[in-house]
This record gives sequence, structure tokens and C-alpha cells, in this order.
Amino acid sequence: MASITENLNAFKKAIPEYVDLVAVSKTKPVADLQEAYDAGQRIFGENKIQEMTDKWEALPKDIKWHMIGHVQTNKVKYMAPYVSLIHSADRLKLFKVINKEAEKNDRVIDVLLQVKIAEEDSKFGMDPEEAKNLLSGDQLKKYPNVRVVGLMGMASFVDDEEQIKREFSQLEKIYNTFKASQGFTTLSMGMSGDYRLALEYGSTMIRIGSAIFGARNYD
Repeated sequence: MASITENLNAFKKAIPEYVDLVAVSKTKPVADLQEAYDAGQRIFGENKIQEMTDKWEALPKDIKWHMIGHVQTNKVKYMAPYVSLIHSADRLKLFKVINKEAEKNDRVIDVLLQVKIAEEDSKFGMDPEEAKNLLSGDQLKKYPNVRVVGLMGMASFVDDEEQIKREFSQLEKIYNTFKASQGFTTLSMGMSGDYRLALEYGSTMIRIGSAIFGARNYD
């Protein structure tokens, strides 16, 4: 079985230079993250704020921590001092809380607007029409300490590539519609199983976990 370092190096050779690789390190021990760090990886993605905070305290401070999971508003305060990017900004209530905690920490926090493109009911995200209306209006100006730098979406977990392509294409179109007016830089689509398709539809950031760190043990 290939090592974490070997897996990382293979990905870096396989993806374009303009694509950011987020190493999804949830449930993995600090030693695994340190190995990835030593191999040059600097962006790590976690889905639980407490676990991410523990790792932030234990690991080098030049790491960029990305919150990729659904965010509970009452826990935003714990990551506000250090989080680099929140992938899952999916409701105005969350924008309000991020803005408040960012202001307390004298920061502007970068976020991605999560749009629900999957047909599965289990996926979080803002309805596409709701997202378009938000980006077309001036509501976001109420939150000066939150900067929307792009969009994030997750495709359905299915074998049907045509469905996945339709979902990625939908998000790419929304991204391109607002890219210039909003100053977007990031389209976060694609995980271990579908990142190649995501790259075909303009993804600039992929989230890779098991293909780097191996299968997860949730026991």
C-alpha cells in the first residue's frame, strides 16, 4: 500500500497547477497530518470544529485549515481565530454568526457559498435559485467581515457519470455568471471518487481524503 507521501506526490503530478488540493484529514491522527505536512501539503480539511481546533493547536501554524463540514453556529467562535476558508456557508444565519465572530477577532473570514446541486436529500446547501438571488442582491453587504470567494458543491454519490456531470455543470454555470461581479477565485468541486469529472467542469479546488490517507475508521 502506498504511503501518504507517495499518494500526495501522485496527486500533485496528476492535477493542474492552478488547482488547490485540500487534504481531507478528518478522523486521522496528528501523525498522519504531520507526514503530509512534511511532504509539502499545507491545506487540510476537517468537518468537526473541535477536532480541527485540536489539530490546529498541535501542528505548524502555516497550515491553512478549511472547514468542509456542515457548521453549527454555536461553534463558529472556536475556529474564528484561525480558519482560512469555510466551504459550507449555506444560510444567512450562519453568515451573521461568522461575521460577528470574525469582527471579534479583527478578521475577514473567507467562505464559499455552498449550493445544493445533488439530487440526494442528504446534502446540505443553498437552493440554486436562492443562491443566485443572494449573489444578485445586496444582502451580503451586511456582513463586511465575511468574504465570499467562490462556490462549493457536492455531486450525488452515484455511479451515473451523466448525472454527476449535470450537477457539476450547473454549479459551473452559476460560478461563471457571478465570477466577475463577485470577484470569485474558487470553485470547490470534486472528491476522491469524482474529482476528474469536477476538473472537466472548471473546479479550482478538490477535496481528497481516502485517496491520500487511506480508508477511515469511524469506530
